[in-house]
Amino acid sequence: MKRLDAVAAAVCAMLVLSWSAAGQNEQASKNKAAPAAPAVVTADRGKFRIISNEQHVGTEEFSVAPSGAEWISRGSVEIKVPGAGTTQVTGELRLAADGRPLGYQWTSQGDKKTTGTIVFEGTTAEMELRVEGEQPFTQEFRFDSPQVVILDNNLYHHYGMLARFFDWNAKGVQTFSVLIPQDMATGKVTVEWAGPRDLDGIKTELLRVRSSDLEIELYVSAGKLVRVAVPISKAEIRRE
Repeated sequence: MKRLDAVAAAVCAMLVLSWSAAGQNEQASKNKAAPAAPAVVTADRGKFRIISNEQHVGTEEFSVAPSGAEWISRGSVEIKVPGAGTTQVTGELRLAADGRPLGYQWTSQGDKKTTGTIVFEGTTAEMELRVEGEQPFTQEFRFDSPQVVILDNNLYHHYGMLARFFDWNAKGVQTFSVLIPQDMATGKVTVEWAGPRDLDGIKTELLRVRSSDLEIELYVSAGKLVRVAVPISKAEIRRE
């Protein structure tokens, strides 16, 4: 599938899930499907430090809070890579109480300003993309189910939402349909429970998230995401 340069390439190559048509292969379909039971969205707020090769290259601030019958998940990140400039990304996701996405808006400011808006209706999503200096672009996405997880580029609190949608009672391997708005890409990821881990004195549980060609580790403590690690690229996102 098409990949877009949403952030400075030096960071993008390490920290963004990569998709291909093989991500929806037969093996993925054999894994246990994501649970149909309603997911529980809960309030959260915090900050992540983005680390590359043990160097602090960015920070994300985020919040998840109720808004009437819906929930609003907001994130704002700034990434500074030596020799590659600064990239700023903001995103706002509206969710139903069971975790279904209702709407998503984002802005990415790098060499050019890009904004996008997505409206979800059942198993379809309609996106409008606006890139500075270019004509608006629209695209429609279709899914097997209205339960779709947003995992947008460089907004790592979205992985905290994925961890909440995981069925911790069933554990095992579960499959989720995902959408990466800035890449205009859809696919599937598998999420596997890998047992308890001690992380700098904090008791956590490890989830391994896999696409067709990348593995990401999520460390969760008391229901909250405390760290994201991409071992192959020596990149981590650490909660403060």
